[in-house]
Amino acid sequence: MCLILLAWQAHPDYPLIVAANRDEFFTRPSAAAAFWPDAPQVLAGRDLEAGGTWLGVSREQRFAALTNYREGAGQRPGARSRGALVADFLVGRETPEAYLEDVAVLASEYNGFNLFVGDADHLGYCSNRDPGGMRWLQPGIYGLSNHLLDTPWPKLASARAAFAAALQTLPQAAPFFDLLADREVVPDSHLPETGVPLEWERILSAVFVSSEHYGTRASTLLARRGDGLITLHERSYGAGAKPIGEVCASFQSSQMLTGV
Repeated sequence: MCLILLAWQAHPDYPLIVAANRDEFFTRPSAAAAFWPDAPQVLAGRDLEAGGTWLGVSREQRFAALTNYREGAGQRPGARSRGALVADFLVGRETPEAYLEDVAVLASEYNGFNLFVGDADHLGYCSNRDPGGMRWLQPGIYGLSNHLLDTPWPKLASARAAFAAALQTLPQAAPFFDLLADREVVPDSHLPETGVPLEWERILSAVFVSSEHYGTRASTLLARRGDGLITLHERSYGAGAKPIGEVCASFQSSQMLTGV
């Protein structure tokens, strides 16, 4: 997952809105969002190589999402799978606070990551590349790409502004998918330096990433309404940005919201 835009307790009718793009190599096998046969309370896509996921929600209003922290050649091939950080929270019963405390103990065993975990009342963020440790999000709008939370990369700044405008159009989904489909490449003078070649900095600077072997595989809109209705709408893409599927699932959560 390379881009997450999130409104937490910032809309009078929707305590949680998430718009996200997952970028990955096209050869990595993945399953579209669905309720998991081995954990039927969980609605999420699935990485069929390592078994984890990048974003999901449960019937108990547990939410988690992840991005990798881009650091060029600094990847350890034997590190734990980061997708398990999302999956383990969704299928578990620990509070967000207890879970993030456990993650902090093992954080060095993973390559760089950013992680959101939350329930009906609390939403936390942590990164094993952030010396500030975990933090609890106050009501507001947040953006995350492949650096730390709210790092003002050009694509994140433009997408966050479009996301804030799209919130005013709810319950329409089209404005969110429009912003997630933005393929504008940032001028070289505004590109971040993240340890990858310039050609890749250009490719990855777009909100919707498109290249021969790597690109945006899924665009997801997750909405949790104040009455507990949860909707996950996902569009999947293959090589050449070809649409290959669409999923839209709604369910009434098993807990009523106490926040907002």
